Amino acid sequence: MNDHTLTTSLTNRQLFLSHQAQTTHFPLQIEVDYAEGIYMYSPDGKQYCDLISGIGVSNLGHRHPNVIQAAKNQLDRYLHVMVYGEMVQSPQTQLAEALHHTLPFEQTWTYFVNSGSEAVEGALKLAKRYTGKAEIMSCFDAYHGSSHGALSAGGNEIFKQAYRPLLPGFTHIRHGNIEDLKHITKKTAAIIIEVVQGEAGLRTADQAYFDALQERCNACGTLIICDEIQSGFGRTGTFWSFEHYGLKPDIVVSAKGMGGGMPIGAFMAPQDIMGVFRENPILGHITTFGGHPVSAAASLATLKTLKESGLIEQVPQKAALFIEHLQHPHIKEIRNKGLMMAAEMESFEVLKAVIDRAIELGVVTDWFLFCDNSMRIAPPLIITEEEIVQCCDLIKQAIDETLGK
Repeated sequence: MNDHTLTTSLTNRQLFLSHQAQTTHFPLQIEVDYAEGIYMYSPDGKQYCDLISGIGVSNLGHRHPNVIQAAKNQLDRYLHVMVYGEMVQSPQTQLAEALHHTLPFEQTWTYFVNSGSEAVEGALKLAKRYTGKAEIMSCFDAYHGSSHGALSAGGNEIFKQAYRPLLPGFTHIRHGNIEDLKHITKKTAAIIIEVVQGEAGLRTADQAYFDALQERCNACGTLIICDEIQSGFGRTGTFWSFEHYGLKPDIVVSAKGMGGGMPIGAFMAPQDIMGVFRENPILGHITTFGGHPVSAAASLATLKTLKESGLIEQVPQKAALFIEHLQHPHIKEIRNKGLMMAAEMESFEVLKAVIDRAIELGVVTDWFLFCDNSMRIAPPLIITEEEIVQCCDLIKQAIDETLGK
């Protein structure tokens, strides 16, 4: 028996466990044969409702026809042709223009990358380069990615302690606490902030806080970097979550939902800020595959579909339906900003048992990195009212069967 025969005789599950790097001792191990709409299907035909959109990615659901067609059309033209920023590629230029019209900048320059962590890295570099300052501020329980710079900006020690020393110059304040804004000074290059804290379990702040943040940053010459990686592209009921509060960021970071299922990220800023990457040194930020033409085409189709479909405008009523139908004695609180939702339970142990049973019943949910007693609910925006009720009923069934009524 040769090596090839040996390899192909193993099941995909065995290959997954034998050769693919693992990040927990308890991966979900749902084998996906295909996916469509809000559902994923196993090889034996079992249907799973993806109630977390692949962690905030599939805002249009899986394999949306507009996204698939755009990707196929681009596949017939060209794939990678050159490192980022040298060739004129219509998927990139058209996407950059479309993004400009969603932002409050007079002239937006977009730098395309491959992921959210990369977008954060680029935004942090840009802020330091533009301001000439070294200090970066972020919030406790913030999550901005896993690479060294993004991890340094993150605000939870559990995920950082094993990798120290991290980058110097990072300080943290409490999200939503006006008193802490005094720590922003003229030495602070930027504050990177999630308007809606995702991994903290859906935490936001009031209008007074964001007004005070804007005023303090303006007074100190500190840039505001809005991390819209989870909250952008319609997830909260506006295209960007900062729109809810009239916040005027200097740099916006996006990824996840912007690709329609394809890998892409971006950081965006006015031309006068982004333009510093052109000199001293030239090529101030470099990526080989950033803005890959197929991903950019898929992203443009995603953006256009969200803008033209009315899906974003439907978010508040769909969120209200979730809240109405998820009422249960074992759910202590439901927090949300649009269809970014957290259903809090007693403990991680209780929640994990419910999540496991819900998956057996065909509903995929999850918990939050820094709030592991709360269930993550972030469905594709295309979910129907009937599907919302069905999913809520199955979650409540999982609770009843696990914990009792």
